[in-house]
Amino acid sequence: MAESIRLEVVTPEKSVVSESVQIVMAPGSMGEFGVLSGHTPFLTTLKTGSLKYKDESGRERFVFVSSGFAEALPDRVTVLAESAERRKDIDLQRAQSAVERAEKRLQSGDRDVDYIRAKAALLRAISRIQLAQTR
Repeated sequence: MAESIRLEVVTPEKSVVSESVQIVMAPGSMGEFGVLSGHTPFLTTLKTGSLKYKDESGRERFVFVSSGFAEALPDRVTVLAESAERRKDIDLQRAQSAVERAEKRLQSGDRDVDYIRAKAALLRAISRIQLAQTR
């Protein structure tokens, strides 16, 4: 088994993941990246998407992350995300309702609608749904 690294995924409200893992794959703003033990240190921004990791037993785990930062060091990865939740904690009904609300706002033609915010909400909801439906 490969050496493990520490993975910390936190939001302003809570700690979502705090465990030793074999590998981390995350959605960097410039593309997906992977981190193993001994990785060269770097800092990057994240985009909305799925963070995947293998726990110490080799089982794949998934976490939805919405923007933020990731710091990789030789012995740990720290993710500071605007929002994050484990795949098993995603409320599919809530995400589907969020898609409907965002689509309604985008199609309303209302000049007061913040289209950038509505598009971001739509992307977050779609990403949650996609992750929740993968098994």
